[in-house]
Formats: sequence, structure tokens, C-alpha cells
Amino acid sequence: MHLNQDQARRFFLAYQGLWPPQARRGKAGVLEHIRRVGCIQYDPLNIAGSSPELTLQARVADFRPAMLYELLYQDRKLLDGLDKVMSIYPVEDWPYFRRRREAARQRFGDSAQPATAILPQVRQAITERGPLSSLDLDHNETVDWAWAPTRLSRAALESMYLWGELVIHHKVHTRKVYDFARRHIAHELLAAPEPNPTDEAYHDWYVYRRLGGIGLLWNKAGDAWLGMREIKSRERTAALERLVGRGRAIEVAVEGLDTPCYLRAEDRALLEQALDGDRPAPRAAILAPLDNLLWDRRFIRRLFGFSYIWEVYKPVAEREYGYYVLPILYGDRFVARFEPGRDKRSGALVVKNWWWEEEVKPSAEMQAELQRCFRRFLSFLDAPALQIDAQLAARPDLRWLAEIASVAT
Repeated sequence: MHLNQDQARRFFLAYQGLWPPQARRGKAGVLEHIRRVGCIQYDPLNIAGSSPELTLQARVADFRPAMLYELLYQDRKLLDGLDKVMSIYPVEDWPYFRRRREAARQRFGDSAQPATAILPQVRQAITERGPLSSLDLDHNETVDWAWAPTRLSRAALESMYLWGELVIHHKVHTRKVYDFARRHIAHELLAAPEPNPTDEAYHDWYVYRRLGGIGLLWNKAGDAWLGMREIKSRERTAALERLVGRGRAIEVAVEGLDTPCYLRAEDRALLEQALDGDRPAPRAAILAPLDNLLWDRRFIRRLFGFSYIWEVYKPVAEREYGYYVLPILYGDRFVARFEPGRDKRSGALVVKNWWWEEEVKPSAEMQAELQRCFRRFLSFLDAPALQIDAQLAARPDLRWLAEIASVAT
């Protein structure tokens, strides 16, 4: 199969629910999207919405953060778990991560680990008192832990969580409160046998799943393949060859790319629909820094001509743009990026800075749609107002933004 870059972009965006954006609605729309892509990435930073919330608001017209919270901690249709690093995925996928949980049990359940000594007390406390966080336990000694030294109680709870004995019952801001998995996950899922008993079957499943996480992807090293334990380049290439050979994946040559891309065979109908349908009127969307669309930034640079780096971990002097900068999509191209913030007293959304992409000349139609996009974004955040400083308000190219903003002096 051969696609030019315009066709590849249209399918990619259609698959990601961004052609046009916000075509889904309600909690059903949230579930539909996450089931399509397998998982969305979690990150605790919340500058103007957390990364999973930002991912969903671009795709679900009436999305509010409470919808995700309910699906995770009340309806129990979604889970916090490791997939592409820390992620959110459907609860029915629980059996497929048995290998990962068993590996965590071998690593953290060894008697030499300091947390194992207090596991009986932790189990008793949860049994008697219900869901608990590390702050609810008295084991305050500092111990070495996988990521950094931490409190013994936290190491114990996280160990039990990683091997599947506990799940996250709910969160208080970013603090995790744990409970026994058996209280919240159906027995048939907990007792389900390993769906992929051989290494080959597991590799094929995981590579296929990651293709579904993005929609269209090449076989090059990058962040799109993060979190796939023990599946390196050789194993990934072999899995792709098997998937293509069995008719489960399609190899695609994309104009301007020097290596083949792949999509799932089950998505061919969506590809044909995206290519045959009328081009929709351009809509604007604000994307998350860890949006599935941006998982392979080198791929995005080649396909969309958009270079994006999340600069939160860069020293201030080395940042090209800002601490937490969000991309803006318009139609099938990235047109701008901006740095958001929130006013601590009023809750207003603050636009700290704005950058147009090279060669973008914002038409009246684009500016009108961007204004609508920001009004939707304010509604998603439940922000009472938008603020910009006088310097931004004075820019002729941002007059549309000034029309909906109060100007800070």
C-alpha cells in the first residue's frame, strides 16, 4: 500500500479521533477512545489539566475531569497501570499484563527487599481499615527503592501494587490510596490464564497493541515503543514480519519516509473512510504533551513538519520555548504552541506566551476557530476567565485571543 503524506496525516488524525477533533461525547466516548488506542499516558503534572485529561478533552466534546475519575474509581471500567510507562487502560486488559506483574513479584517480593518484612502488617491494616495510602501507615524508615529512597510504607504498597495484589482505589490529588485488587476487579479477570503463553505470542500481541496505540507507525527506535519489556528491535521486527505474514498488519510506504510504516489490518476500513470522505472544515484542538499522537516525535517531525520537545526537565536556560508548552492542531497541521498557567486566586487560564509555527499566516477563519477552541478549553477547565499580559494583547495576530481575555498589567 502506498500513501502520500496528506493521506497518511488524514488517516493518522482520523484514527486518533482528531479528524475532526471532539467527535465523541460523554463517558462512553472516553471509553471508546481508550479502548481503541489501548492506553493513554499518565503524568501527575497539572498546569492546565493533567496530560490524560488534556488528551481526552481534544477528542470528547463535553469531557470533564470528573468523567475520567468516575471511570477509574467508581465505575471501575479503567485502571491505572504500567503499559507505556504509567498509563490508564481498560480493566478488561488486566490478564494481558500477567507477565509484567509476575516479573514485579520476582523483583520486589524477594525476602531481601526491606518492604517484605512488613507485608503482613500492611495486609492486616487494609483488611481492618479499608483503603490506605502510605501516609496512613506508621512505617517511616527510609529505604532504597526502585526510583529513589522512600518511606518503607510507600515501598511496601507500591510493591504490592506492581505485582497486582493492590490497585489504586482513588487519588487525593496525586497521592495514591490503595485497596485489594480482589475487591474491585472481577474474579474471572483475576483468575484468567495467561493469554499469551509463549514469548512469540506475547511479542506479537504487544507490538500489535502498540500499533493500535498510535494508528500508523514505523519500526524505528523511539518513545512509541517504551514500556515493552524484553521486546527490543530484533524481537519487534520479527513480530511485525509475523503480523504482516498472517494478514493482521499492513505494511505501508509513505511518501517522503525512508522506512515502511505499519497499521493494523482491522483499521483498513477506517483508512478508506478517511481517504474517501469529504475533507471536513478545519477544526482546532489543544493537545497534551504526552498525547498518543506525539509518542514518536521523530515520526511526527517527518510526517507533519512539527518539532516538539517536552521541556519540563530541561534547565531554564536550555529551554527553547517554556516549561509546559501545549501544541495546537488546526485541520491536519500544527499551527502554533502556547505556554499555559492558572491564576491561583481566581482559577483563570493564563496564556504566558504564544508561538506560531513557521510559514503560518493565520487567516480570519483560523483565528475564529482558534477563538472557539479556547472557549471550549476554558469550559473544560471550568476556568472563569482567560488572562494575557498587555504585550500579548497588543499583538495584531492575537487580537482574537485578546477579545476573550482580560489583560493583566
